[in-house]
Amino acid sequence: MKESSVKKPKKLLTQSKKDHISAYLYISPFFLLFAVFGVFPILFTAYISFHKWDILGTKEFVGLTNYQWLLTDPLFWKALGNTMSIWVMSTIPQLTLALVLAFVLNQALLKGRHFFRLAVFLPNITSVVAVAIVFDAIFGQHYGIINYLLSLVGVEPINWKASVLGTHVAISTMVIWRWVGYNSIIYLAALQSIPKDLYEAATIDGANKIQQFLFVTIPMIRPMIIFTVILSTIGGMQIFAEPQTFSGMGGGAVNQGLTLTLYLYEEAFLRNSFGYASAIAWLLFLIIVLFSLLNLFVTRKIKSAD
Repeated sequence: MKESSVKKPKKLLTQSKKDHISAYLYISPFFLLFAVFGVFPILFTAYISFHKWDILGTKEFVGLTNYQWLLTDPLFWKALGNTMSIWVMSTIPQLTLALVLAFVLNQALLKGRHFFRLAVFLPNITSVVAVAIVFDAIFGQHYGIINYLLSLVGVEPINWKASVLGTHVAISTMVIWRWVGYNSIIYLAALQSIPKDLYEAATIDGANKIQQFLFVTIPMIRPMIIFTVILSTIGGMQIFAEPQTFSGMGGGAVNQGLTLTLYLYEEAFLRNSFGYASAIAWLLFLIIVLFSLLNLFVTRKIKSAD
C-alpha cells in the first residue's frame, strides 16, 4: 500500500470552532457569577414574594396576599412619597449643577483644570457614613453651620431632623454633594467630543456663550443627559445609606426619612418578613422600570420636537 493512499483521521473540531469555544470559556466566569449573584436572587425574590417566610421556618404559600397588604399599607405609601420627594429635590439640582460645572471645567482659560476635575470627583469616593456624620453636624439644631448662617439673617434655629421638609432637604443635600462631581465627569467627557468647528461657526454667527451652551452644547450631549437622568432615577429610587444614617431606623419620629429601600430592609432584617420584603422589592423594581420608560418617552418626544 502506498503511503499517499493512507487517509488521515478527520479532526473533530476545526481551528475556527476551537477559537469560538475558547472565547466562550474565557468569558464564562462572568456569566456564571452573574447567574449566581444576579439572575438567581431576582427569580428567588419573585418566588418568595408569594410566600410567608421568616427565613428559619417553612415557607407558606400565600399567593398575592403580600401584594394586597402592600397596596393598603400606609407606611409603604409614606415611604414611596418620601422617596419621590427626595428624588425630585436631589436629582434636578444635581444634574443642573453637574452640567454647569462640566461646562466651566471644559473652558480652556480655566487654570488648574486637572486639579479641579479631580477635586469634583472626590466626594463620590468618600464613605457614605463619613458624609452622613459631617452633614449631621452641618444640619445640627444648636451648633450646625446652616442654622448659624440662617441666624445671621434673623431666622430661628431649625430642627432639621424633626420636620419632613428639613429631613428631605438635608438628605437631598447629601445626595447632591456626593453625585454632582460624578455626573460632571460624564458630561465633561461628552463635552470634549463636540467638534470645535460648531462653536467657531456659532461665534461667527454672533452667538454668545449662553446661546452656544443652550443651542450647541445641550443638543450635542443629549444622549448623555438621558443616560444620567435614567441612572439618577434608578439610584434615587434606591436611596438607603443617607436616610438610614441621618434619620435612623424607621426614618425618624414620623417616618419622615423612611424610603422604600429602608422600609424593605427593616421588613426583611428587623421583622423577618422576607415574603413581604420581597413584594416591596418587586414593586420598587416595577416603579423604577416605569419611571425609566417615562424618562425615555419624554426625552424622545423632546428630541423629535427639535
